[in-house]
Amino acid sequence: MSASTSGRLGWTVFTPPLAAIVLAVSWGSHPGPLAASLIGVALVGAVLAAVHHAEVVAHKVGEPFGSLLLAVAVTVIEVGLIVMLMVSGNGETSTLARDTVFAAVMITVNGIVGLALVVGAVRHHLAVFNPEGTGSALATVITLAGLTLVVPTFTVSEAGPVLTGEQLTFAALASLVLYGSFVFTQTVRHRDFFLPNTTATPGGWTATNDVDGDDHADPPTARETQISLVLLVVSLVTVVGLAKVESYSIEDAVDWFGLPHAVVGVVIALLVLLPETIAAVRAAARERVQISLNLAYGSAMASIGLTIPAIAVASIWLEGDLALGLEPLQLVLLALSSVVGILTVVPGRAKPLNGIVHLLLLAAFLLLTVAP
Repeated sequence: MSASTSGRLGWTVFTPPLAAIVLAVSWGSHPGPLAASLIGVALVGAVLAAVHHAEVVAHKVGEPFGSLLLAVAVTVIEVGLIVMLMVSGNGETSTLARDTVFAAVMITVNGIVGLALVVGAVRHHLAVFNPEGTGSALATVITLAGLTLVVPTFTVSEAGPVLTGEQLTFAALASLVLYGSFVFTQTVRHRDFFLPNTTATPGGWTATNDVDGDDHADPPTARETQISLVLLVVSLVTVVGLAKVESYSIEDAVDWFGLPHAVVGVVIALLVLLPETIAAVRAAARERVQISLNLAYGSAMASIGLTIPAIAVASIWLEGDLALGLEPLQLVLLALSSVVGILTVVPGRAKPLNGIVHLLLLAAFLLLTVAP
């Protein structure tokens, strides 16, 4: 590896392989408290490395492809994690997909959005973004959530919040069509609606990377991009693998404290979405709130649009019913989040208050999951 490549990538080159070694050693085990703590350290390192390498690749490919890449990469591996946990049969798995997807939606549309708006507005007076692109993203998220998580609560063909085979097939196909249509709109048809309206430096690169003196960070080389792409994949696989290993400790803690099993899905979603959360906050701090919102709503869409079709296929081999319909309390929180999200997006700019409102909705979700 050249000195230039090593200098730009630094410690992030060695962290993913080390975390992968920890994963290989701990895979299939049921770690005790000390081992779980060490695994947690490796997990955090892999998350930080994933954020860095995602930003390197994003700087090379440009926006909105960079945000889309990170959202899809994390979600694809999240789908694998959900399927692995459902197949393992540990604990109550019939609602695991619903709880994890709903948690991902609440974390993205309230947590990531709220943090980005607060950071962007506090540092730059107002958080400014494109309401046309962001509004279409939010509309797609609301439609996806409605068709896959709300409708099953009210169907009557099957007992409980369960879809029939035909209904599940329609939900899966509708999810793919909606997500594919949005990706086409974001990357081809109306790409300009999703680009940040600022000259701030993209991808986390600083002026020290400005070799040609044009006051803009120079894109990484093809070699650096290839290395970061490989290390990004390694980091994300390691993040989800270590989260799977930690899930045993999480389940033990949930049982010991007597908490609802839905808490397991929330904790897993929090761990898996850490890379996107950190990347979104860093983008907002650089006055690139549009990138933060692309990440947030893109992740919410991917969580539903990719997970539901995958779970629909996996349900052919899984035993028992697949409960996708939300509980009444969850329906209320989703409705509140949708209304607040619309009111936030329409003006195209936000004050810190808007972010605080979203963060309080996330806090309410977390509290009511622990103590419904």
